[in-house]
Amino acid sequence: MVLPASTQMVLREGHSEFNFGQPDPDLLPLDAMRRAPSAALDTFGADMLGYGAPEGAWPLLAWIQARVGSHEHIDVGLDECIGTAGNSDAIDQVCTLFTEPGDVVLVESPTYHLGLRILQDHGLALEAVPVDADGLSIEALEARLADLARSGRSPRLLYTIPTFHNPTGVSLSPERRRTLIDLAVRHGFLILEDDVYRELAYDGPAPPSLFSLAPRGVVLRMGSFAKALAPGLRLGWLNCSAEQARRFADGGLRDSGGAPNFTAAMMVAALCQSGDFDRHVARLRQAYRERRDALAAALAAHLPPGCTFTTPRGGYFIWIELPSHIDGDLLLDRARSHRVSFVPGGRACIDGRGRHCVRLAFSLMKPDALAEGARRLAAAIGDAT
Repeated sequence: MVLPASTQMVLREGHSEFNFGQPDPDLLPLDAMRRAPSAALDTFGADMLGYGAPEGAWPLLAWIQARVGSHEHIDVGLDECIGTAGNSDAIDQVCTLFTEPGDVVLVESPTYHLGLRILQDHGLALEAVPVDADGLSIEALEARLADLARSGRSPRLLYTIPTFHNPTGVSLSPERRRTLIDLAVRHGFLILEDDVYRELAYDGPAPPSLFSLAPRGVVLRMGSFAKALAPGLRLGWLNCSAEQARRFADGGLRDSGGAPNFTAAMMVAALCQSGDFDRHVARLRQAYRERRDALAAALAAHLPPGCTFTTPRGGYFIWIELPSHIDGDLLLDRARSHRVSFVPGGRACIDGRGRHCVRLAFSLMKPDALAEGARRLAAAIGDAT
């Protein structure tokens, strides 16, 4: 199947495309999306076609408020929810409103490689902190904070993906979550929590969000419908303190343009209120669990000695650590002859880590195709050994 270039995802016939962290088009909720516009127009009328309030679409924010309360067992105010045009927009707006060029921002290594580009666009001084099997290394973070203090600097922000991490798939341990929040309070930096994969939990509930554990004002938590519904909606939200939410609503962007993607937000509000969102997420969890298991089993069967990986409990990705003599970028060149592609791990790091790693996305391909892709990848690694 080859999609038009306008989708920014060109799938080559007969290739194993592990590089796209995107949903399978066959899993997108076409029937629910067909119903949503009519339901929204019937419910909201012409109101859904205006600019909308700067805070976002109130019916959707009310649904988010109720869902956070029921699923995460915390009281969150409606004024602590604000609509966004997805997590990329949210990262950009957080940088605009809460940082200045030259500010120190801590990032995980590895981390979401496209998120790094947004942070770099704002002229921030990025400092890397490694990730291990239990998530962000608190020991390394404490050492980095001490180094910064000795040089008279302090971080303004820490960007983290603590739950079903992109690209490693790991989740921050409960003890580390509490310690991270304590460090943020003590050192006075904000935590920007990227929680885009929360709904895609395959082995029980997702861990508590940092937002749910922290005092208000410490964590800005980003949620998005990109992974759990459809990326083309460009729709998400932030949970934060009421004062922080007010800064977004009062900014020039919203004063000029109103709510981000307001009409789409009102359609999604109707979809969520109907129960279609919950039914769709249940379908995704089953499908992606099967795909994760198929890829993990094939990798275990075919990868050469010296390769290691951890089966994620949620999200989209499996992170493979290669033998130390194999470079991910060079392996990608070799893998093309085997008709397989992936994201080299070095692209997710600013400190040279990840060179001997690769990220595989299992969201796009079906189980049989994932198994064949694992066999091809193993052959490419074997050629490089």
